[in-house]
Amino acid sequence: MGKSLVEMAADLVQSQCASKVMSTEEMTLALQSTFNALQALQAGEAKHQAGISEGTAGVVVPGMTPEKSIQKNKIVCLECGQEFKMLSPKHLRSHGLTGREYREKWGFSLRQPLCAKALSERRKKAGKDRGLPENLRKAIAKRKKNGQTKKTGAEKK
Repeated sequence: MGKSLVEMAADLVQSQCASKVMSTEEMTLALQSTFNALQALQAGEAKHQAGISEGTAGVVVPGMTPEKSIQKNKIVCLECGQEFKMLSPKHLRSHGLTGREYREKWGFSLRQPLCAKALSERRKKAGKDRGLPENLRKAIAKRKKNGQTKKTGAEKK
């Protein structure tokens, strides 16, 4: 069986003491920092062996809030930290999420587009150029005039 983390940290600090003079306080600090570093390495190794790559543990990218993740020319995935023009359903599936689950998890409105602001604006403009808002108003007015409501799944059967 291999050495424990404490034993490895002690060996490393002992080697440091052999090469330079250290006070008791310096040895204590060196031992603590070496032990913490070994623990972090061991945790990273365990994640790697379990098939989880570093950075995909569902942790917010350091310094990144959900509001700041949607920028003018990119959107940063809060699950892995990668940058995209749009968070596609395929990418979200790689994290085991749907668009709705991602929005709920990170506190976005369910109507929030998961794409860069510039792309969203371009799509909005293209829709207006095609007359979508006016056509939608006409369809709603026609439906009200005829007394029709949108049928739900239960009414269709």
